[in-house]
Amino acid sequence: MAGVLDSVNQRTQLVGQNRLELLMFRLNGNQMYGINVFKVKEVLPCPPLSVLPHSSRVVRGVAYIRGRTITVLDLSIAMGSRALQDDGKGFIIIAEYNNSVQGFLVSGVDRIVNLNWETIHSPPKGSGRSHYLTAVTEVDNKLVEILDVERILAEVAPAPRILSEALVSKTVRTETINTVLIVDDSSVARTQIKRCCEAIGLNTVVLNDGKQAFLHLQAMAEAGENPADKYVLVISDIEMPEMDGYTLTASIKNDPRLNSLHVMLHTSLSGVFNQSMVEKVGADDFLAKFHPDELAQRVLKQLERRQTPA
Repeated sequence: MAGVLDSVNQRTQLVGQNRLELLMFRLNGNQMYGINVFKVKEVLPCPPLSVLPHSSRVVRGVAYIRGRTITVLDLSIAMGSRALQDDGKGFIIIAEYNNSVQGFLVSGVDRIVNLNWETIHSPPKGSGRSHYLTAVTEVDNKLVEILDVERILAEVAPAPRILSEALVSKTVRTETINTVLIVDDSSVARTQIKRCCEAIGLNTVVLNDGKQAFLHLQAMAEAGENPADKYVLVISDIEMPEMDGYTLTASIKNDPRLNSLHVMLHTSLSGVFNQSMVEKVGADDFLAKFHPDELAQRVLKQLERRQTPA
């Protein structure tokens, strides 16, 4: 895998074109899984791990890598399967989610594939709510399952869910614009944002991907409604099946019927490229997941702007 992550600038150009690069890997068996390369910092053979007493069984241990201690999670255990063999032949994928770095133990790393988000689909209907998939796709006529890593991390180390009392005391009381449109393919992220907005007195509409959101807003406009008269703002993830958040934002801003909507990109992706992409597609705000107080403050600030006479 040496050099597999060397072309960062080239991959950055894919963002905004509704494309992504997916790092494919295996756990137990031949089933292929995927993770967005933008979340991956490094892939390396698994070094010796030090066991953490009283830690979650998903945590296989910690490793000292590049001058820092990194927690290593066994993705197979996290999904309810048997532990990966500790035979020194595995790899760890070092990834950054929600401003924290962790390693994911996998049995083998395959390759990176360049895909269009339109070929990435939500998990099949009927798969229930207990699965750990955020999307699926097909590569070389084989199913690739894209894991909901945010859900796995939320179960191992839950993020804060409760707003501070000072913010709850600012509960919104309005009979005009009082709804937030939430767009995210992760069930955990959708629930977190929904609870945060409702805790300050706002209503929410929740959709699973950018394509759903854009069709919903277009339908409102075609019915003679102005979406900006209903929604305080749109809070959108970036990486989503069918249509990513950058493409959704650009589509909204390029439609005269929709472009007055305030769009906040809210993502677990990290890196300096995010801010430049935010500006390129015309998003109004950007916030890394998940900080409930800061999210509530941004929403309240936008509501205040909307209610203040020009």
